[in-house]
Amino acid sequence: MTKMTPDLRSVPSVTRMLECEEVVTLLKRYPRGTVVRAIRTVISGVREDVVNGAMAPTAEELGSHVPAALAAELRPGLCRVINATGIVAHTALGRSVLPADAVAALAAEARGYCLLQIDRETQGRTRRDQFCRDLICELTGAEDATVVNNNSAATMLVLNTLAEGKEVVISRGQMVEIGGAFRIPDVLRRSGAILHEIGCTNKTHVHDYEEAINDNTGLLMKVHTSNYRIQGFVKEVPIGDLVPVGQRYGIPVMDDLGAGALLDLRYLGFPEEPLVKDSLASGADVISISADKLIGGPQGGIILGKKDTITKIRKNPLARVLRVGKLTLIALEATLKYFLDQKRVFAEHPTTRMLTMPLAELERRARVIAEHIGEIPSATIEVVEESSEVGSGAYPAHQIATFAVAVTHESIRAEEIARRLRLLPLAVFARVKKDRLLLDPRTVQDGEEPEAAAALREALAQ
Repeated sequence: MTKMTPDLRSVPSVTRMLECEEVVTLLKRYPRGTVVRAIRTVISGVREDVVNGAMAPTAEELGSHVPAALAAELRPGLCRVINATGIVAHTALGRSVLPADAVAALAAEARGYCLLQIDRETQGRTRRDQFCRDLICELTGAEDATVVNNNSAATMLVLNTLAEGKEVVISRGQMVEIGGAFRIPDVLRRSGAILHEIGCTNKTHVHDYEEAINDNTGLLMKVHTSNYRIQGFVKEVPIGDLVPVGQRYGIPVMDDLGAGALLDLRYLGFPEEPLVKDSLASGADVISISADKLIGGPQGGIILGKKDTITKIRKNPLARVLRVGKLTLIALEATLKYFLDQKRVFAEHPTTRMLTMPLAELERRARVIAEHIGEIPSATIEVVEESSEVGSGAYPAHQIATFAVAVTHESIRAEEIARRLRLLPLAVFARVKKDRLLLDPRTVQDGEEPEAAAALREALAQ
């Protein structure tokens, strides 16, 4: 290093940095503007150090830091991270992990043109979601189905199609708000429908629906409170009891199921989650679900139900506004195929596999991570019993037993370790509980164990 000086004029300029041998080499491979941005990032950090009394480096010394800054500049914003939080469907981290077949299908089928909306034989125009539609109907027993860009869009589209300018009868106890301040009453109003609340927060009866029906009633709506539970002195009307009311008065019934359970996991200790096929069997006219929660596919909303109802929905001009592109449909088709084979879905479908992973396997994986970490001075590494979560509003309040790697340090707080992990080139997201950093192997993907361990060692070495 050169002589220590607080003079900012001693910090090499961008022009001087562009003459450095290491930077000249980079200019041969990367655009000049990109390299300049990386240089300015490096210089900015040095200027702060000089202001604080550090000595300024030479241009050559500074140039050695440019490749790392350039790598960070070129790194995709939506880059891969390691999820060690134990939250399986983590919305902020991309929600569900796409199955291997979905990833392979995107690479193979989307690299050029694809059969999106054309008939092979006649070259006539077809439904772009026809292949997903066929699988959804086979898996659930629905007469028809369509796909839009998320479940919020599905709800908006159904309401606008069936109840614009009309009243939608809904229980006060189902006025849910989900992430991002998305509220059912707000969606109702935006769709052009009129909200008609009935019942109380904790109890709604069949007669509440019947008494609310009038000449301007357009829809009876049931919303699954998938992100919270009300317990105690409560009552809600099952879809099987609501459908006859709609049929008696000639009013369609909608069941917004949210998470979209295709599998019954109660025998594995999970609480009851309404199944799509059961709602259809009860006679619901239309159901909306997410494609990226329990189904574990790409972000999308699935609308399914009776053929005449789905036909009306598909003809709504909003359907074109909310439709999905080829990437979503390719990935969703491949994901849905896993559910055709129950043995395969439990073994290979990432979301289902993570949710149902045996405790013995979780303990084994936690110990593998701990072994890769090894001994770190001033740190305590141990495997402890903990709990995971489903996430994204599915199975609310249900804790899944797990094992986790617990990390404590004599001089570094757990929150600071977690922050350092998040800022690494390959970010690791963990959780902090009682001043311990926890790495939950349930959501660490196969092959990521050594990476998670290496990241922790790097974070504690800073």
